[in-house]
Amino acid sequence: MNEKTYSIQLANAAISPTPERSRPREVFYRFRYLINAYPALYMPWLRYHHRHLIDRIVRPDTDLVIEAFGRTGTTFANLAFLSAQRRRVRTVHHTHAAAQVLTAVRMKIPTLVIVREPEAVALSHMARHQVPAGPPLVAWIRFHERLLACRKSIVFCSFDQMTQNFTPAIERVNEKFRTSFDVWQHTRENEAEIFDQIKIRNRGRFSDNAEVERLRAFALPTPEREALKQKLRAQLQDASLASLREQAKNLYQNLLG
Repeated sequence: MNEKTYSIQLANAAISPTPERSRPREVFYRFRYLINAYPALYMPWLRYHHRHLIDRIVRPDTDLVIEAFGRTGTTFANLAFLSAQRRRVRTVHHTHAAAQVLTAVRMKIPTLVIVREPEAVALSHMARHQVPAGPPLVAWIRFHERLLACRKSIVFCSFDQMTQNFTPAIERVNEKFRTSFDVWQHTRENEAEIFDQIKIRNRGRFSDNAEVERLRAFALPTPEREALKQKLRAQLQDASLASLREQAKNLYQNLLG
């Protein structure tokens, strides 16, 4: 199957799903990002579902929580951070749940949250989860609004800062939480090494027999997914979503200001 065929399949699957197929996806998406915003609802399920994974559940012996709303670069952040450590360090990551962050704050565990511009995230979620534009915006707002009350106990790093120079974010973690983590140096060579690790991780997660799903979910940009997001952009810019877009924009600026 060539790249052109990949693009056609991916576009057809995400842009023109049948109502029977798209509606359950949207319902599940809404439910997931509602439940995972509240520790009392989400954490019991998380502790059971991931009971065999030490890097998914915050515990008293967790050294650092690295979280974000989905499609925000936590794979890069976690691998970069761990690659610099000269001692054993336990990170918790990739639940994309505000409940996990709130639990870490309550336990006084050092916590780093990556924040990406909401419209960019919404497009990625539309492509990845085959949902319309509204639910990702609502979920993005809920995730970050839940963190506002405890933002003084969290280090926030923008997605742009992480991709351009992640070093200061780790330095701020050490300063805020009085930790002594080794600081990853954001050089071109080190960045390329992390991208190589991500590619290896991708190959391990997705089989060659699931090309459409692989292209949607890869933890690195793909030309096919970027083309799909361009096609979805008109849905996101619909006038009916103007209020949500403005609310998300203001919240983004508030968190990083």
